[in-house]
Amino acid sequence: MDRTNGSTQSHFVLLGFSDCPHLERVLFVVILIAYLLTLVGNSTIILVSRLDSRLHTPMYFFLTHLSFLDLSFTTSSIPQLLHNLSGRDKTISYVGCVVQLFLFLGLGGVECLLLAVMAYDRFVAVCKPLHYTVIMSSRLCLGLVSVAWGCGMANSLVMSPVTLRLPRCGHNKVDHFLCEMPALIRMACINTVAIEGTVFVLAVGIVLSPLVFILVSYGHIVRAVFRIQSSSGRHRIFNTCGSHLTVVSLFYGNIIYMYMQPGSRSSQDQGKFLTLFYNIVTPLLNPLIYTLRNKEVKGALRRLLLGNRKGGKE
Repeated sequence: MDRTNGSTQSHFVLLGFSDCPHLERVLFVVILIAYLLTLVGNSTIILVSRLDSRLHTPMYFFLTHLSFLDLSFTTSSIPQLLHNLSGRDKTISYVGCVVQLFLFLGLGGVECLLLAVMAYDRFVAVCKPLHYTVIMSSRLCLGLVSVAWGCGMANSLVMSPVTLRLPRCGHNKVDHFLCEMPALIRMACINTVAIEGTVFVLAVGIVLSPLVFILVSYGHIVRAVFRIQSSSGRHRIFNTCGSHLTVVSLFYGNIIYMYMQPGSRSSQDQGKFLTLFYNIVTPLLNPLIYTLRNKEVKGALRRLLLGNRKGGKE
């Protein structure tokens, strides 16, 4: 059997939802609308956070990076998916597949770590309020974001080549709508138990470790909240922390299910829809979660739209 690997393949065929042509047309319309709303929502968060001086705080600095991540993450695969849904051409070049896999893994890893950084920010704000401005200095915030980006991309640099070097024996049909790691592993014509074990170990480091840190941080936050006598103080903390916890739940609920059980053991059709949710619905909901529950963001939006330069009484 000729073990042709990816280096000799010029393209892949993304099967996606091609077995349901009627579903493809519906998905095209729904995904296009969701993608446009995602672009508008996350771009708005970035612009508002940058243009309103009242939002020049660590929390909104991290939120800006989260919105930029969501924009990049969605754009790394959704335009290709829309192209494939709009016609019979389901191909993607080998280079395009490599880039898509690298960005999908890298940006996903960065988001795991960035959510942990945001949890630390909330921990300091609630548990050490008097020292917040000293601890969360601009230098520390920039350093934390840089570590998140660096570690996330480094993780992708390790996982992407491991996946792409698997022999596929000439097979170039990916049973997915993007070049995603579990789908590429399923294409291999060798036993992938060792590879799946390696992926699992790396996933523990990049996925579960930040989650444990988030849970520990919120454990301390909950204890601190119970010591607050003021009901308005508790309500304010629940508003800011509740938004972050909702985003964490949406993000981790999907990513743990998909990447802690790679390969053929997971349902392929279910995996496609979970990845679609993770890739378009979560980035779409994030701006809504932060704006609907956050008076500061709503106030900044109102000031920008109405051109109100007076002191904000929000």
